[in-house]
This record gives sequence, structure tokens and C-alpha cells, in this order.
Amino acid sequence: MRKILFFFMLTFIGCQSYQPSVQVIPPHIKKIAVKPFENKTNVFGLEELLRLEVNNELLKDGRFTITNDINTSDGYISGEIMYYILQPVAYGENFEPTQYKLRLIVNLYFVDKVNNLTLWEEPNLEETLFFSAATLPGGLTEEEAKKTVVYNMAKKVYLRTIEGFGSVSGRSYKKVP
Repeated sequence: MRKILFFFMLTFIGCQSYQPSVQVIPPHIKKIAVKPFENKTNVFGLEELLRLEVNNELLKDGRFTITNDINTSDGYISGEIMYYILQPVAYGENFEPTQYKLRLIVNLYFVDKVNNLTLWEEPNLEETLFFSAATLPGGLTEEEAKKTVVYNMAKKVYLRTIEGFGSVSGRSYKKVP
């Protein structure tokens, strides 16, 4: 009986979960800049809209000085907007779209200018929004949906920068060494 109890206790103790330590920005980084994103889509102005929203999120936090000059900053956020995909997912009686799916996929990097190294990269960070057509009650126009997706993406960029690795879920490439 003692062996069985010991076995169950050992099994129960071994079921603890692994929690990695939070990776935060080094303490020497006080000034952060947001480098203009590279827009690899055909949507005009998307890169500036995302940069402004990321700046707003960092300003709301208040922990860092935000600057537009990369040369005077201690670190900066940069990235590429890889995909902006708007596709209809539901159709009405006359085959007009009634619901859309909007996807925004971004590659992100944070560069430590003091030590001249990339602290982290987040490939294929994705934000998705399902919305009804503007002709339906509660529906959104494409411009409103774009602003919503960019706002949500800026929150993810902020969380990734401040909270550290694992706070958002990019689709990282898994490689076997």
C-alpha cells in the first residue's frame, strides 16, 4: 500500500508545468523608436497607420521615451507588413458577400542599438478579423475593418515588446537542428 501511495505522490509531484522566465527589455533601453514598416502589400498607407498605432500604444504605457529618430534611440521596433488579405467568407441570396475575413501578417524585430544586436524577432505575427458587410446592420466598411485590425496588431506589438516572448502568438518556423 505504501508503494502505491508513494507512486501516486511521485506522479502527482511530477505533473508541475514548466513556466519559462519572462524575457523583458534590458534596463539600459530607455528610448524606443518605431522604424517605418516596410509595406510589401498593395494597400497604400498601411505602414504609416501601423507605425502611428504602435507609437500610441507605447505612449499610453509611459515607461519609455518615444522618439522618431532611430539614431538617438536605445532600441527600435522594425518590421515588414507581409500580407493584407481581404476575402469574402459568406454570401447572400444574390451571391453578394455578406461576411469578410481580413488578415494582416507582419514580421517584427526589436533591435538593441546600444549593443548592436537583434533582441527578438517575431515572424508571421497574424491578426484576423471577421466582419459583416457595410450594407448589413452592425457591419463595417473595409476602412473601418482595416483600422480595427491595425489597432489590434499594434496591441500585439506592444505586448510583445513590453511583456516579452510568448505574450503573443506568431507562427514561428520550427526547425530541427
